[in-house]
Amino acid sequence: MKQQIFIAIKLTVICILFFAGLYTLLIWGIAQATPEHGNGTTIQANGKTVGYALEGQQFNQDRYFWSRPSAAAYNASASSGSNKGPSNPAYLKDVADRLDSFLVHNPGIQKEAVPSELVTASGSGLDPDISVPAARVQIKRIAKMRNITEEQVSNLIHKHTTPAFLGIFGPSFVNVLQLNIALDAVGK
Repeated sequence: MKQQIFIAIKLTVICILFFAGLYTLLIWGIAQATPEHGNGTTIQANGKTVGYALEGQQFNQDRYFWSRPSAAAYNASASSGSNKGPSNPAYLKDVADRLDSFLVHNPGIQKEAVPSELVTASGSGLDPDISVPAARVQIKRIAKMRNITEEQVSNLIHKHTTPAFLGIFGPSFVNVLQLNIALDAVGK
């Protein structure tokens, strides 16, 4: 019995040293090798930090590309999903309300053409990116509000599209904040 307790104590100390010490230092060291030294990638506009590349922000003005809805009210410290399933009446009402709002602000778009990510919140509630189809469905509204051509807006989407990893893993996507900054540079 004494021998088993001694082995358990040794294993506990080894695990604490490895997971709380060595593993933490290893991950910290890897982070220091990144361009931002593990502090996250900031997005700059006009010499000011306006956001972070991995944190979604709310855009609901018609002159901007809209982000994916957030279950955490775009608060990074409260990052979470809603934990409501597709059979939850409150969840279904939220999705229907978002869809109705999107259709009001984007006349001429059929509800079947609205990508689900524009009306459903992500698991983290902070997605900074939308798919290319989610950006394209907003072209007419933005071009009209900014008095620029749809082709100019489409070119911005194309220029700011990040392709799938290695061309095969995952979908292509667009960072909404970066796209909206580029949009501001083109036309007010």
